Amino acid sequence: MFDIDIFKLANGEHSFEFNFDSEFFGLFEDSVIENGKGTVKVELDRNPSLITLNFHIEGELELICDRSLDTFMYPVSETKRVRIKYGDHWEELSEELYLIPTDAQKIDVGQFVYEFLSLAIPMKKLHPRFADDDEDFIFSSSDPEEESSKTPIDPRWNELKKIKKN
Repeated sequence: MFDIDIFKLANGEHSFEFNFDSEFFGLFEDSVIENGKGTVKVELDRNPSLITLNFHIEGELELICDRSLDTFMYPVSETKRVRIKYGDHWEELSEELYLIPTDAQKIDVGQFVYEFLSLAIPMKKLHPRFADDDEDFIFSSSDPEEESSKTPIDPRWNELKKIKKN
């Protein structure tokens, strides 16, 4: 579905375009995203020792509001880069650098797209109708020291504090 045949590609720059939808998210077990749609443009730059993939993702994801539990469409616009070096096995060297065998026929960029979309989801998912709310916290905690400074201290405690200091 999101495979790029790198075996037949000549060195140089190549462009690919993919579409994602709810069927795409169904391919991933326990997916945090169930519905969405959009396009992925991949610019691949191949040279003998390194492949650079530049991803441009535009679309929208269906999220559930943390406050109201209503569903809403969240716009996504991501630009990411992945570099792939040739080696003797598959390995993730860092977030941006991967190692693949020199005899690899194709690269499945679907996993990269899924990870980029998953990371694009905000920690606090709020329906757009709550965008203008200034309220950041539902519950507020009060500082016990502030409360104690507002209430007068019984003078007997002051005498006990003097004993404690000795």
